[in-house]
Amino acid sequence: MPRGPGSFYDRFVKRVFDVTMSSAVLVAAAPFLGVVALAVRKQHGSPVLFQQTRTGKDGEPFQILKFRTMTNERGPDGELLPDKQRLTALGRWLRSTSIDELPELLNVLRGEMSLVGPRPLLHHYVAHYSERQNRRHECRPGITGWVAVYGRNTGSWADRFELDVHYVENLGPVLDLVILFRTFLTVVGRKGIDPAFADQMPEFRGT
Repeated sequence: MPRGPGSFYDRFVKRVFDVTMSSAVLVAAAPFLGVVALAVRKQHGSPVLFQQTRTGKDGEPFQILKFRTMTNERGPDGELLPDKQRLTALGRWLRSTSIDELPELLNVLRGEMSLVGPRPLLHHYVAHYSERQNRRHECRPGITGWVAVYGRNTGSWADRFELDVHYVENLGPVLDLVILFRTFLTVVGRKGIDPAFADQMPEFRGT
């Protein structure tokens, strides 16, 4: 089967798999997700979901969805307190188990994301990408990806972007299945690997 962005696998097979799996998980987990939503509402207030502009396929912006993990507490000056002070015990648990990522399945259903792909980063980073780094947007971004399971300990943004480009150039069913399997093992085994770890990386200002 041909590989890479725009291939039959990318345009059809992968999309059908994404929609089928995301729908099944959302239906099966609906009662649990409802309980989590109530807990988030009680601990963190409204809204239950955190939204932020990220970059999608072909550089198009979209709103990523997650369960909120922090409160909106502000200091005497009216400014939000530092993240560490607003992150609750519930929020830490949601992050450590990757449960906060589950609403991204709605992004998958809407066609903005895939189950597997380069992690969607802040949209204003677009201005700093090199031509090669920008290739990460040739396919849909993913809930998990090659960087999350292979490059967790790489030391620079440049290294991580190279892994993203490697995924784009080798996009295919075997690689996707390997990434999904390794993600399952790390999340279930609680080995400390967060599929969205790049979200907590230092600000990217170009390389």
